[in-house]
Amino acid sequence: MKFLDKLKAGLKKTKDAIFGGLHKIAKTFTRVDEDMLEELEEMLIEADVGVETTEDIIEELRDRIKDGRLKEPEQINSALKEIISGMIGDGEPLNLNTAPSVILVIGVNGAGKTTSIGKISNKLRKEGKKVVVAAADTFRAAAIDQLGVWCERSGVEMIRQSEGSDPAAVVFDAVNYAKNKHADVLIIDTAGRLQNKKNLMNELSKIDRVIDRELPGAARENLLVLDATTGQNAILQAKEFKNSAALTGLILNKLDGTAKGGIIISIKRELGIPVKFIGVGEKIDDMQPFSADEFTDALFSDDTERN
Repeated sequence: MKFLDKLKAGLKKTKDAIFGGLHKIAKTFTRVDEDMLEELEEMLIEADVGVETTEDIIEELRDRIKDGRLKEPEQINSALKEIISGMIGDGEPLNLNTAPSVILVIGVNGAGKTTSIGKISNKLRKEGKKVVVAAADTFRAAAIDQLGVWCERSGVEMIRQSEGSDPAAVVFDAVNYAKNKHADVLIIDTAGRLQNKKNLMNELSKIDRVIDRELPGAARENLLVLDATTGQNAILQAKEFKNSAALTGLILNKLDGTAKGGIIISIKRELGIPVKFIGVGEKIDDMQPFSADEFTDALFSDDTERN
């Protein structure tokens, strides 16, 4: 199955929650007015698009009504698609301009951090890149073993120490191994603890210092993994992590398990951070670079309009 087909299937719950109702709105209302906009507003908020982002969408629709671009309820589908596509913006590719480049992966436990690393490693290896993974989440029980399973599946090497080791020491070993083996990309797993922000900041700072000292000038990505099923809570998490780390991108997981996929619409607006990968399944190839066009095409596909 092609990824676009997986994306369409994965977004089904979100489509049903939001855009499955567009056909109903078009049939229920004979003209575009405040009553129609009010129903649409409620639908968007229920799908976790976010209150402020929903208000922006509704205001843009009002403007289109006023200037005559939106005249009939049947036009609401194409108008929404255009507005949402503009809000999401274009995806941004990973910055992997040096060898090795560094991808630091951050996220709370349970968001899918380990599987994301495995899937991205697999994708990069298939593109011909030599990938090394650093198992620097040394405090969570079985985290190292779980990561090892995914690295084996992906066909990439993993650098590890014993549970409870200093994460910065693991990163030091991994950086030097990556340099000696002429790796293209070093992916670093980190502990998923958010409850103590000071400890999190200290740990990330130590890792940063090791990377800056051992790999000066290396291309860097700091990617935060989010669980789409948590809806607006994922955005709150991202805001907390943004205060502790210089995030360059987001990985949005588990879009296939939620009707709250609307957060992807508001996430760029609220955080100013691009979504770089999306996951729509558990298989190793069920994660791909984010494309706004593919996302909106999947969200507004024909099967939605027929609901």
